[in-house]
Amino acid sequence: MPKSFTELGLSEELLRIVADQGYEKATPIQQQAIPVVLEGKDVLAGAQTGTGKTAGFTLPLLHRLQREREQQERGQASQGKRAKRKIRALILVPTRELAAQVDESVQTYGKGLGFRSMVIFGGVSIVPQISRLRQGVDIVVATPGRLLDHMSQGTMDLRQVHTLVLDEADRMLDMGFIRDIRKVLAVLPPKRQNLLFSATFSDEIRHLASDLLNRPVEIQVARRNTTAAKVSQIVHPVDKKRKRDLLSYLISANNWRQVLVFTRTKHGANRLAEQLCKDDLNAAAIHGNKSQGARTRALAGFKANKVRVLVATDIAARGLDIEQLPHVVNYELPNVAEDYVHRIGRTGRAGQMGHAISLVCVDEKKLLRDIEKLLGKDLERVVVDSFEPDESIRPEPIQNGRGGRSPRGPKSPRNNRAPRGAKKASPSRRRRRPSTSS
Repeated sequence: MPKSFTELGLSEELLRIVADQGYEKATPIQQQAIPVVLEGKDVLAGAQTGTGKTAGFTLPLLHRLQREREQQERGQASQGKRAKRKIRALILVPTRELAAQVDESVQTYGKGLGFRSMVIFGGVSIVPQISRLRQGVDIVVATPGRLLDHMSQGTMDLRQVHTLVLDEADRMLDMGFIRDIRKVLAVLPPKRQNLLFSATFSDEIRHLASDLLNRPVEIQVARRNTTAAKVSQIVHPVDKKRKRDLLSYLISANNWRQVLVFTRTKHGANRLAEQLCKDDLNAAAIHGNKSQGARTRALAGFKANKVRVLVATDIAARGLDIEQLPHVVNYELPNVAEDYVHRIGRTGRAGQMGHAISLVCVDEKKLLRDIEKLLGKDLERVVVDSFEPDESIRPEPIQNGRGGRSPRGPKSPRNNRAPRGAKKASPSRRRRRPSTSS
């Protein structure tokens, strides 16, 4: 049976805030992580997006800050002085969108507790960030690149940090941030609590954990590369040149009102969004080359249902948290099979049903076999009437790379490897006209 938050050792103030948010039962990652973090132990946690992991480290972090402040206030009262705010907790994340999302959670759960938090990422002016840092903050949520900018300019003091959180560490390594992370670690106090959260436990993650963590408690709440049980997964075979037409048809015929679509490249995301707009479907693209303002506006419009289709690259979509997102479409399959799991993890959250659709051309058959091998099952193929693929078309090579790599750090070796082969799948095939239900 899921535990109530009241059983996890959190303060009365935090319990009231959690209750105000409408939460009663803790998720598995929260049940396991919160008591361990409260004890001050290091944590190595395997948890995918949508499992409640942000609250799993934010709530106990705020609790510990509360207790620390109470001790400081007692000491200051006896000495008759008040200490200046210092950064006590640092949360590192791979993308701007995830940074904003985590900071929003920190502010939500910390409302009324008197702590100051701020988010730091690139793409916006550094001057307001410097001003806020001078005023004093308790918690910083940051991406590695802009954090290093502040460190190089001497505008950030990390000597008092007692808790470090690496969220989505696998993605940070995949984006080439390992050198940046090690530069940050070099200036942090050696005596601190370290919390590492990762969707997968690769060899690289294990190596980082061995260097970073001190006798960590290992938590694994979901088997590696599992997909949500409430997400239906369908493959529509189609010729590459007809993908856009099929996507427009599916959205219109089924009256999908909110669709997240993945492409492999930034240029492809721009082109597809423009084409969908020509089909009278309100669409916007989000990727690393977009300004932060444009990314924020596109995401806000999508969440508010003003943008019907959000076209994204893998890296830009990492960290997107959209409540009750009904549809995810793989317009192009990812070159790395694990990214498929991350993509469709955007839907089917919090017990809701989700739908993941993949438009697969002959060039992508090997990528599809890699995904099925990773999942341990064949995905159902559904040929849509009037969009039958031409069996005479021969496959062409697909360029490797995700099309959204950060400019900082070397490209991950995983990006350079060729897709792995697998035994030919023999999924069930059937033909149908798409349902017109939403």
